[in-house]
Amino acid sequence: MAKDEKKEITIKGIAASPGVVHGPSFTFLQKELEVPTYEIPEKDLSREVSRLDQAIMETRKQIHSIRVIIAEKLGEDEASIFDAHQLVLEDAALMDATVREVKVTNLNVEHCFKEVSNKYIDAFSNINDEYIKERVADIRDVTRRLMGNLLGHSDLVEGKLTQKKVVVAEDLSPSETASLEKGHLLGIATDKGSRTSHSVIMARSLGIPAVVGLHNISDFVHADDILLIDGYNGIVIINPSEQNLFLYGQIEYERQSIQKIYKNESNSPAKTRDGYNITIRANIEGIEDTEWLKESGGDGVGLFRTEGVYLSNNEFPSEEEQYESYRKVVSSLNPRLVIIRTLDLGGDKVRALFFGGEKSRFSNSDIHEESNPFMGLRAIRFCLEHTDIFKKQLRAILRASAHGKVKLMYPMISGLPELRDANRLLEECKHELKESGHDFDSKIEVGSMIEIPSAASIVDLLSKHCHFFSIGTNDLIQYMLAVDRVNDSIAHLYEPNHPAVVRTIKKVINDAHDKGLPVSICGEMASDPIYAILLIGLGADELSVTTSLIPEIKYLIRKLKKADTIKLADEILKMENTKEIYNTLRNYYQQLMNEILENYS
Repeated sequence: MAKDEKKEITIKGIAASPGVVHGPSFTFLQKELEVPTYEIPEKDLSREVSRLDQAIMETRKQIHSIRVIIAEKLGEDEASIFDAHQLVLEDAALMDATVREVKVTNLNVEHCFKEVSNKYIDAFSNINDEYIKERVADIRDVTRRLMGNLLGHSDLVEGKLTQKKVVVAEDLSPSETASLEKGHLLGIATDKGSRTSHSVIMARSLGIPAVVGLHNISDFVHADDILLIDGYNGIVIINPSEQNLFLYGQIEYERQSIQKIYKNESNSPAKTRDGYNITIRANIEGIEDTEWLKESGGDGVGLFRTEGVYLSNNEFPSEEEQYESYRKVVSSLNPRLVIIRTLDLGGDKVRALFFGGEKSRFSNSDIHEESNPFMGLRAIRFCLEHTDIFKKQLRAILRASAHGKVKLMYPMISGLPELRDANRLLEECKHELKESGHDFDSKIEVGSMIEIPSAASIVDLLSKHCHFFSIGTNDLIQYMLAVDRVNDSIAHLYEPNHPAVVRTIKKVINDAHDKGLPVSICGEMASDPIYAILLIGLGADELSVTTSLIPEIKYLIRKLKKADTIKLADEILKMENTKEIYNTLRNYYQQLMNEILENYS
């Protein structure tokens, strides 16, 4: 190796925003905020409270300015991310607790706000739920900005991006991502983050390749290093060789070419070459996703996660608030079908989400700290424990069904008693709405999610009390393999290609079909083209996928023969180890893509 030649280092992370790019690195550093601690005379305490109010006002203005800029650059959907930031500022529980801390301790407001906000952030961070952990970045972003205003620091970042570079950071907040000059931002590589964090959503909207969850890349990168970002496969190469630069240049050219085909044919049906139609729906969070869904050519919504309606409030939303949220989505997509999943929150999350508001309605035993929240009082269990909350949601969903095609499904069903009890409450809600004169679909179909091994083994029994099934592969895999899917230290054990997982999915589909019921797949497996091929071969009737991947999945299906995928699935079901299964699937997919590219060229 030549004296000045640098060693090539490859680091694997999470593919967050597609694309391939290379360029010099720029280390993004947040300024350390030194927060002083000092006593305040009793007579000056009101001044400290006023300082907090002033900082809130200033922060509100700053967030509004960012929102306006993002709305102009990217559109209203991306700008709505900052509505969640404004809601943090409106959180009476957080601000009132800070004021109380000032009055009780007689200490300066910066110190008190730091103590209270850290407890708030810790409460969210300790929840074993990826979606809620992602909201920690939003809270941290707002509280850091507010602290900066309290301390008189308007610039919270060291250095400016003045040339085209790849940004390396421990993490990026949405406002930090928005502040980066797009003309100079080539790509993003971060130690932390996930595919659905708000900063990543913005990167995708900007068309910036990004890889996150790299753990310690910021420790390896030096100021004069060259970085290659592979946003398709989640790979970052530090100081790539000429050979790799050439190889990835070809890959990016081919990807861009095929992406144009996907987009141009997005409204064509997902029909296999031998005449089988596969329904492709989307997983969504709310109204902001509906326009993108329509542009992507999706057949509707296979999974409407209703947690966002709850997370945007300091207290449990009323029936009317929920109805309006669901109605907007259903009306916007009519006549497309919208499948609404009932609340998938647990007692541990209630503690963090509702510091104020209706939290006082619960006793300590209701929201006790759970040592293993994944196995605790969550989803349908929580709803059946708190039927007043559950019935508000059921009534809201039923009322929304008057405005388009709606089905509902219950998460985390583990046995018949839960399904029966949920259906009984649904019937009570129908009766109440009928008595009060509200319109709704009296024959609304009900589905059960299959996420727990116990449910997977009794599909024949559950089928007597529902109309369809949806396999949530994310939870099913973690429960089957006893792997916490948000635990980095054992992430390598989370294997969709495990023989037990493949065989269980096949059994669920076969048992449901024997009873004449359709099966959808709504976990991450459905959004991965490699696994989508397998799921079709296993007999899945529908796939519910990430909206941005709908055109690609549909195009892929049009190039397949279902008979071939069935043959592939039969081979996979005979295999004994995960590596063999994955390599077989990957080779099948790669051969198919090569044929597509050859025909295109």
